[in-house]
Amino acid sequence: MTIADSPSEPEPAPLAAPGPPAGRAAELDGGRLLYGCMGLGGSWDETPYGTAEIDEAEAAIEAALDSGITVFDHADIYRRGKSEAVFGEVLARTPGLRDRIVLQTKCGIRQADGTLPGLYDLRAATIARRTEESLTRLRTDVLDVLLLHRPDPLADPAETGEALSALHRQGLVRQFGVSNMSGAQIALLRQHTDVPLVANQLEMSLDRRDWVEDGVLLNTPAAARSGFPTGTLEYCLRHGIRLQAWGALAQGRFTGRQQTPEERATAALLTTLAEAKGTTPETILLWWLQRHPARIAPVIGTARPSRIHACRDAALRPPELTHEEWYVLWVTARGAGLP
Repeated sequence: MTIADSPSEPEPAPLAAPGPPAGRAAELDGGRLLYGCMGLGGSWDETPYGTAEIDEAEAAIEAALDSGITVFDHADIYRRGKSEAVFGEVLARTPGLRDRIVLQTKCGIRQADGTLPGLYDLRAATIARRTEESLTRLRTDVLDVLLLHRPDPLADPAETGEALSALHRQGLVRQFGVSNMSGAQIALLRQHTDVPLVANQLEMSLDRRDWVEDGVLLNTPAAARSGFPTGTLEYCLRHGIRLQAWGALAQGRFTGRQQTPEERATAALLTTLAEAKGTTPETILLWWLQRHPARIAPVIGTARPSRIHACRDAALRPPELTHEEWYVLWVTARGAGLP
């Protein structure tokens, strides 16, 4: 019996969202595309941001909204907090914007600081402190969604789960989720909190294919080389946990900087399909993820308005790939036939 089939896990009772109307949080489930804010805020060091960085963030946010994107994904570590801070500056200068969007952020990673290496920390006090710091930088009273950024091997799941419940009771966070976690890790956490987990953010793209390869390599020699945790997609689908795909555009490997024969062949196919369907190669790339029944919501992370606009159809149109087109893209990208 796999974890996806296990009947023993208790279901957390549904909770009403605290604070202002829950409509924004509900949009998380319906949004086809998320805008990832990691590229905003300037450098990755302690150099302060200025007007130029705020203006850049405002232009990216406007481009995302123009493209039908209303869910904005952050993490407390992005640009050492400056991504959240410049976003908060834009919210402060744009009355009414906060009520039009879903704000999601992540905590749980501590960056190297010269005395300690980078590490993970999901202790209750750390979660509470990092959440308060994100709220301050974002200039908002409540987060729509908080994700745990990475699994912490030393975390007590009961302590972590109670920390999430406490943030919900205090009205500081409406909904919760995880990032880079397996189905088994999510199942354990769900047993120790009374708040539903609504999202799991994983690296998924036509280039990072282990999440889909795992499902077809069973009973083949190649299965031993797949590092993706078996059953995670099925677990999330069974429990209504929305999959969010970071790295969805594959760092431009199919839409600008092809290096291998497989990448060049896939780029040519994306262009052909885009021309036939009246859209862009970026949209076809995102549609490939969205076409999967696991209800994958890609996260795009470019700060360039033109590239954000190139993804517009993935936010506004359902994926227009046939069964056969989806498979041809997959086989072309992997450079070999299926087992």
